[in-house]
Amino acid sequence: MKTFNEIGIAIPEIYLPARGTDLSKWAVIACDQFTSEPEYWHDVEKLVGDAPSTLKLTFPEVYLEKPGEDERIVSIQQNMQNYLQSGLLTPREGLVYVERTVGGRTRKGVLLCLDLEHYDFSKGSSSLIRATEGTIVERLPPRIKVREGAALELPHILVLIDDPLRTVIEPLTAAKSKMEKLYDFELMLESGHLAGYALNAELENGVIAGLRGLAQPETFAAKYGLSGNEPVLLFAMGDGNHSLATAKAIWEKVKSTVGMNHPTRYALVEILNVHDDGLEVEPIHRVLFGLQKDLSAELKSTFGADILYTPVASAEEMIQRVDSAEEGKQLIGLVGAHGGEAFGVLEISNPKLNLAVGTIQSFLNRFMDEGGAQKIDYVHGADVAVRLGNEAGNASFYLAGMHKSDLFKTVILDGALPRKTFSMGEAREKRFYMETRRIGG
Repeated sequence: MKTFNEIGIAIPEIYLPARGTDLSKWAVIACDQFTSEPEYWHDVEKLVGDAPSTLKLTFPEVYLEKPGEDERIVSIQQNMQNYLQSGLLTPREGLVYVERTVGGRTRKGVLLCLDLEHYDFSKGSSSLIRATEGTIVERLPPRIKVREGAALELPHILVLIDDPLRTVIEPLTAAKSKMEKLYDFELMLESGHLAGYALNAELENGVIAGLRGLAQPETFAAKYGLSGNEPVLLFAMGDGNHSLATAKAIWEKVKSTVGMNHPTRYALVEILNVHDDGLEVEPIHRVLFGLQKDLSAELKSTFGADILYTPVASAEEMIQRVDSAEEGKQLIGLVGAHGGEAFGVLEISNPKLNLAVGTIQSFLNRFMDEGGAQKIDYVHGADVAVRLGNEAGNASFYLAGMHKSDLFKTVILDGALPRKTFSMGEAREKRFYMETRRIGG
């Protein structure tokens, strides 16, 4: 494996399914999607049937804490061995240029390995690779169970670079006709199209040179108006923060026994340019299931005179008001808390945190700790937040999105954002499992 320590990356050997595999059944969406919509995963299971599929190599989180969890993990790890031994998966070394088209937009990325020695997800980290949101260590154990003892890793991790001059990924788009096409197919369940291309040595060298340019301390300091002493942030987490943190936790656990050149030192990810026109940064909404306390009373008790609730006539009006909030104002949509199809807008005055998502998450952390609801989930799409919030006993909070161009500077100056602040697109736009990499026996 070729490594480039100064920019924290390596050239991976990836495994792809053999020719003739039905890729529309092979590729499935990231395991942490549709966690409150089991019907989606039932549809996936029906579509896949007995065909080879990454569904059989991953653990959809909708099934976490359900009967049969341990048996499912054993099955996943056995399926990995079976796919390798049967010759279903074939290896090739090199970077991969990826295009994902959905909703009329094409998102462009490069598949490579990140060096976990350059990644630190702890609060206040100044590592080359950083989390953009707080990492909830309690969410790692089930993921660690799957990865520990696994022969393969399958990435749904999307990592951002801040490349306004478009020096790293965009040149590959123009050179696409010169590349070997590795796959090109329609994804299941209206999730768009996926294509991948192999980079030759010249194009790989261009990617490396572009990343080295972004990592120059003087370039980094000038871009953000810094003094020049701040550590460089080259890679910022987009999606899959807890998956990368899982890989890091396992690496820290085993590196003293396996040595510094072991495959678990690296994690396979797709990097994207935050300035890519095909990349949308979407908000993540909160849904409370099975309310046990009076939500309105708890909000009033917490925020006192600093909270104002204004009822509105429809979901559309709620969304419009929240999305068009003046700079500096914290507006949050509230669905269903007052029974029936109720919509309203919360305005928080004198907030202690800079972002509305941080303000409401701080409240929700305490509310859930005190038994305020049976469950909380984080969902994509206003329609999902409205539908689930209006179900009996539920409520949801609708949040506006953040400007993607602000992400890097905010993380550099303020540290990690509140958990579940943003999402790289809506649920059906998430990364699908396609490529694998060998990390174990």
